[in-house]
Amino acid sequence: MELLTVKMEKPDEINLILGQSHFIKTVEDLHEALVTCVGGIKFGLAFCEASGPCLVRVSGTDPELLELAQRNALNLAAGHAFLILLRNAFPINVLNAVKNVPEVCRIFCATANPVEVIVGETDQGRAILGVVDGFKSKGIETAQDIEERKALLRRFGYKLSS
Repeated sequence: MELLTVKMEKPDEINLILGQSHFIKTVEDLHEALVTCVGGIKFGLAFCEASGPCLVRVSGTDPELLELAQRNALNLAAGHAFLILLRNAFPINVLNAVKNVPEVCRIFCATANPVEVIVGETDQGRAILGVVDGFKSKGIETAQDIEERKALLRRFGYKLSS
């Protein structure tokens, strides 16, 4: 087995969800889940088919994100992996709907951070072994950091103003 890292390519402001599924129907079901969660959502979705023609299957509402998702998925080329790239939406807005799609087996990460995917490659194919989501911790938050965190959540509308 060979160990590889595959860096996900995306602009800083784009969020991604990386997961694993088990069936070609995933593309249509994830598309439907996303558009019913957030009206007008902009996304690109790519799915690595793991049998038959082994194609990267794609769908989405944003041509730039669609192209970027399919390019990342082809670079990843890991069986039944899916990648969703989100513009003007956060994973928190759609993650439960994504997890509730019957074909979805697991979510590896949901983030806006830089992501490196740790991949194992054998003669048969590739598997996602894990992800590096962002950077290593540098210390413990201070009282000022706590206030900034709380202000950020309120600015995004996830907590009520106090």
